[in-house]
Amino acid sequence: MSAESTPGPGIPGPSGSSGPRHRARDRRRKKRGKRSKGALIAAWTAVGIVLLGGAGAGYVFFKLNGNLQSVNIDQALGSDRPTKVDNGSENILVLGSDTRSGDNQDLGGGEDDGTARSDTAMIVHVYEGHKTASVVSIPRDTLIDRPECTDTDGNAYPAASGVMFNSAYSTGGAACAVKTVETLTGIRMDHYLEVDFSGFETLVDELGGVEVTTTEPISDPDSHLDLPAGTHQLTGEQALGLVRTRHAVGDGSDLGRIQLQQAFIKALVEQVKSIGLFTNPTKLFALADTATKSVTTDSDLGSVNSLTAWANGLKSIDSSGMDMVTMPVQYDPANLNRVLLDETKADQVWTALKADKPIPESATEGTATGQADGVVTS
Repeated sequence: MSAESTPGPGIPGPSGSSGPRHRARDRRRKKRGKRSKGALIAAWTAVGIVLLGGAGAGYVFFKLNGNLQSVNIDQALGSDRPTKVDNGSENILVLGSDTRSGDNQDLGGGEDDGTARSDTAMIVHVYEGHKTASVVSIPRDTLIDRPECTDTDGNAYPAASGVMFNSAYSTGGAACAVKTVETLTGIRMDHYLEVDFSGFETLVDELGGVEVTTTEPISDPDSHLDLPAGTHQLTGEQALGLVRTRHAVGDGSDLGRIQLQQAFIKALVEQVKSIGLFTNPTKLFALADTATKSVTTDSDLGSVNSLTAWANGLKSIDSSGMDMVTMPVQYDPANLNRVLLDETKADQVWTALKADKPIPESATEGTATGQADGVVTS
């Protein structure tokens, strides 16, 4: 991120006051368990897309096709949506979910209550020509006005004011999440991808690990992570700890964790492109099988053929062509647990994406960052 850190009155975490920042930080470091872990959505998306784009035909397609799940977002949202912009660009909402069931119960450390949560959300804007992209992370703790929405089963939910962004998904699933993002940004989401967390460790291990460099030590018992400064080939377990940690870097906030996730995503994209997957059909299939078991798409991408055709147009995007920012927010002076949308700066982001233009640096200057920029590099 290009934004410079600006001290704020507080960060997401347990309740505190508007007193000195270091005192608020100490109060915020209440143990949250393993629930908040960041689902690495864009990473999963990049890997899954690349893998699917190289998968062969016949039984491979049949097997992978059976893994995919899809939801009819268009039917649930109806016609009351932003106008689709026909300039060669695409906008994809990518969410990470934790169903707290099956494999995810072991990873999440919580009750198997059958509910679904989404702690990570990213708008991926693919520019005309499909060689570059901007990724805008939406902090889950942003206070918003959630619009009235209908889920894919036809259940209606009333609007709500001053609620956390991630309440949209927990309230009405994918359709309500898309509705909320479109209302917030005024941008039509062309596609939707949801990635379940359970296969993340397996994916990283099957890739042979992912190389990252830490510019300072990272030690967080809550996320079982202990990395000295230097270059590391992270195992799946270590990668999981890295994208979970929030207390060990920056100001201890979820914004800092977003910065770590963004750095890891770039490293993961480079890893996929560097290991020659397409010359190793066995490894390719194993990775594609893992990825597709964890992906839910909109109905337009709900088959391997459709997803592959779409993915083939994105293969030219590498980490150097990805501009990753966090939606402009400021710490909420009334509640240290939350952040507020910086509407003036956010409008710069949405205006740029609508026009298929790069996000200007001024859009993120002076916004809350989490102060973890540069701690992890690929």
